[in-house]
Amino acid sequence: MTTKFDELLGRFHAYLACVDNALVRDAVARIGWDMPARALEPHPLGCVRHLDDAADLAPPAAKPLVQWLAQQRNVLRWGQTYTEADFGKAFIDNYGWLEVFGTRGHFANDEVAAGLLILGPEIVYPDHHHVAEEIYIPLTGGTEWRMGESGFRQREAGEVVHHAANVSHAMRTGREPLLALYIWRGGPLAQKSTITGTVAQGRN
Repeated sequence: MTTKFDELLGRFHAYLACVDNALVRDAVARIGWDMPARALEPHPLGCVRHLDDAADLAPPAAKPLVQWLAQQRNVLRWGQTYTEADFGKAFIDNYGWLEVFGTRGHFANDEVAAGLLILGPEIVYPDHHHVAEEIYIPLTGGTEWRMGESGFRQREAGEVVHHAANVSHAMRTGREPLLALYIWRGGPLAQKSTITGTVAQGRN
């Protein structure tokens, strides 16, 4: 029987399949999409309020996925790696991620993890790095991204952002929220990320 979560995986896959990028095509081709579902309790967070704006801002190819997320936000298991003690209340109130598949996601996969990250407006996600290779595709524009020693650079919706293993990176939103699709592969899928001199549990 098809469930709403099968629809989530289908829309997630359908968007990735239309991204015209060699790195993304390789990642999609290597994923076994017939994954067993997990029964997870819903865990909505305050950051999901930004999904309405994200649905308006998303490019046409991403709208079916983002509109579905906005409609079904309260039945999904959203997570946070950090606490208010790490980066403050404003960050925590505007931050969260949804693992679609992986070691803790709605679908089980021990080889690769993928999902979506939300950051509200005017939020800085500090520099961090991890062993796993990371592919990001922002589904909203206007956010500035930094990698390595370079400065912040604005990325457009649909632009592919690649972080190789152990390369430091950071994000800084402007007036609009960020909704970004991510893929983690080639390393521990729940590794402790090193962030501005501290170690924090989890991905993203």
